[in-house]
Amino acid sequence: MLTNVIGAKCVGIEAVKVTVEVEIMPGTGIHLVGLADTAVKESLLRTITALQSLEFRIPGKKIVINLAPADVHKSGSGYDLPIAMGIIASSSQAELPLLGRYLVMGELGLDGTVRDIPESLVFADLALKLGLDGCILPPRSALEASAFRELKIYGVQNVADVVRILSGEESEDLLVWNSDEYIRLKDRRRHNGDDGSAYIDFAEIIGQDGPKRGVEIAAAGGHNLMLMGPPGAGKSSLVKAMSGILPPMTRSEAMLTSKIYSAAGKEILKYGLICERPVRTPHYSASLPAIIGGGNGDSAVPGEVSLAQNGILFLDEFNMMPKSVIEALRGPLEDRKVVISRLKAKVEYPASFILAAAANPCPCGYYGEGDRCTCTPTQRMNYFSRLSGPILDRIDLQIFMHSIDVKNVMQKQRGETSEKVLERVEAARKMQLERFVDEDITTNAEMNNKMIDRYCPLSDDCRTVMGKIMERMELSMRAYYRIVKVARTIADLENAGEIESRHLVEAASYRFLDKKLR
Repeated sequence: MLTNVIGAKCVGIEAVKVTVEVEIMPGTGIHLVGLADTAVKESLLRTITALQSLEFRIPGKKIVINLAPADVHKSGSGYDLPIAMGIIASSSQAELPLLGRYLVMGELGLDGTVRDIPESLVFADLALKLGLDGCILPPRSALEASAFRELKIYGVQNVADVVRILSGEESEDLLVWNSDEYIRLKDRRRHNGDDGSAYIDFAEIIGQDGPKRGVEIAAAGGHNLMLMGPPGAGKSSLVKAMSGILPPMTRSEAMLTSKIYSAAGKEILKYGLICERPVRTPHYSASLPAIIGGGNGDSAVPGEVSLAQNGILFLDEFNMMPKSVIEALRGPLEDRKVVISRLKAKVEYPASFILAAAANPCPCGYYGEGDRCTCTPTQRMNYFSRLSGPILDRIDLQIFMHSIDVKNVMQKQRGETSEKVLERVEAARKMQLERFVDEDITTNAEMNNKMIDRYCPLSDDCRTVMGKIMERMELSMRAYYRIVKVARTIADLENAGEIESRHLVEAASYRFLDKKLR
């Protein structure tokens, strides 16, 4: 009897259908085919032992298990459960009329318990696209997929639970939303917020009004920024404060970010969707695959640029990173995606994030602070030689920070709170959502050149101002378009319908490195 069980394989942030075909016929031996890796091949012994421990019999016949399509590489231990259910159904040890209506994935223990697997959120998305009734997953994996209310998401502890569901018996108690763990996590999120992540309030940062303005613009339009200044000026604190003025993600943004974390198997995704924008802070010694992503074939995993999707990628000591890593950021910063190409596979991950880079102005760190700098001009030039013109072109706001004045420290004058700044940022983001309702973008920073011409028309006075700016600062055309995008965000913060000359002048003032390093 031929039995088909629906499984899945994750490729990037999308899943493809894998049909586990089980056929029992006269003969001997158990044969697994379908381009499976070692972990999948080892599943046979695990599955057989688990079924025997639960007093299911293994037919003394030839069992052929095929993972279709046969030309797609299968990896991981998640095929244990569908193989087990295929053997049970094909040997007529249980009537499972609902077997073709659910996506089944899970690893088996030798005692028949079901263990958690990664990528379950992506699997649930596939089940919805295939029009299935739901998913049968391990308990914690089911919690991850619980955001799909359109499906029946079951969290099963053992094979017996799966048989009960697929046989059509009453199994409402196995739905993930009825589990004690789901209720506990839901209550904790309600009382403590999404994940309890802390940020610094803008009012706690003394002085630095100019840099605060730049950070607000970056948050409002999704622009990349670079903070440069001496040690202790507050660069890291401003980035932490920036996370507190970013508006909550929309449903589509949360789904995309959560799918990336699910595909990466990150423990942060424990219940439903990620609602707060991620802030990734890799060390400056991180390798190229860690930042961009990498791996073998279609099993390539996302890097930090993808894990920061819809959030912030904070790179401290930016110019101290390996030059190859810095230059590899060109593609993600321009295209807002990463394509990991291998000989036999190509995997694409989204990478739309705000780059927040921080650096000292010189080796000693005190250039621009009176006579405190002890570096020679040659040392300063060599220090920044890792930052090429193409990289600086892609950074919209370049902000220099000075040390805080002692008087301001003693007076401790509090500025605007993050709550006040967030109100302006949310209003600007709302204007952008309305502006790009017919586009597949949500922020000004994501506009391409055609969109800039359409949504950011310049008056004759503005064109004259831009001409003078371009001539005086010797900017590239990429810098020209990025100035216009920043100016559009400044206008949105003021609730202005059109870009004015003063908006362009302010936007151009944030590109001091273009001229300084020429």
